[in-house]
Amino acid sequence: MTARQARLEALHEALKTRVLVLDGAMGTMIQRHRPDEAAYRGQRFASHPRDVKGNNDLLTLTQPQMIADIHRAYLDAGADIIETNTFSSTRIAQADYGMETLAYELNLEGAKLARMVADEFTIKTPEKPRWVAGSIGPTNRTASISPDVNDPGFRNVTFDELYAAFREQAEALVTGDVDLILVETIIDTLNAKAALVAIDDVFDATGAVLPIMISGTITDQSGRILSGQTPEAFWNSLRHAKPISIGFNCALGAAQLRPHVAELSRIADTNVCVYPNAGLPNAFGEYDETPDATAGHLSTWAKDGLVNIVGGCCGTTPDHIRAIAAGVKGLKPRHLPKLPVTMRLSGLEPFQLAS
Repeated sequence: MTARQARLEALHEALKTRVLVLDGAMGTMIQRHRPDEAAYRGQRFASHPRDVKGNNDLLTLTQPQMIADIHRAYLDAGADIIETNTFSSTRIAQADYGMETLAYELNLEGAKLARMVADEFTIKTPEKPRWVAGSIGPTNRTASISPDVNDPGFRNVTFDELYAAFREQAEALVTGDVDLILVETIIDTLNAKAALVAIDDVFDATGAVLPIMISGTITDQSGRILSGQTPEAFWNSLRHAKPISIGFNCALGAAQLRPHVAELSRIADTNVCVYPNAGLPNAFGEYDETPDATAGHLSTWAKDGLVNIVGGCCGTTPDHIRAIAAGVKGLKPRHLPKLPVTMRLSGLEPFQLAS
């Protein structure tokens, strides 16, 4: 048995007995360090022709100690799973900074860095192994929505372009020894489908088949993701990938997400993972919800049998994760429902063929 196989076996066993804890926001913690343009560039990119401040994934290469310390802070707070700093590490997203050619390296080094830190903590506490999820964000383009309100048929990206970008990313993450692949903050299900096809092809090519986590984003009070699907339609569209978890993150705080999480919990025959923002942003785009408040919501969800994995998104910090970990400690994970076999389809709305 390889080291990765042993870690995955331990993961599956852990999911049967307790609510696992995902880490919190990487961007929030990076902002606390207040890196300037020079810090983002480092020596290697000192003469890069474009501004790179805000390219948080680049810090994996130029400020690896900063990123490693953020990973450590979340693990020290009680996280079981940490995400790689690769949310925007595709050629498509990196094009904003003229750094497309770094995509593979960003993912490879991001995975290696997170793996190193996770292993540090597993060695310290073998009874509490830590896992690494390779983060794949949605990119800054959508395959099913036009960016031009005057031309609904226009697209600024193709499915094939998304596939190629996600395949490069997934291959590097697998090579870097992550334990899971997390397709997250999904605003367009078609983008996610491109990622899932790419991931599956990487698994076929490498022989390494890893669990996949899928996390969508409910963008407002309508209860739909940006491309229009309801939670049930979203699940019907992606359940064929047999993910280890389905859930939501970002955009809303826990209070606003509760009904959508409850719906997923009812219809999904896999684990439910939720990592909300620290409430809704204030007028300055900052998050005011306290760790105890966020943890209170998630603890209640766990007590009500709605979740299997919980964590934090925008605005959350190690203090939030520490409170969340304490709030779900000793609680039983959600029981996976046994659903009848039937035809389940989806457009923007779900359709279930009556038996």
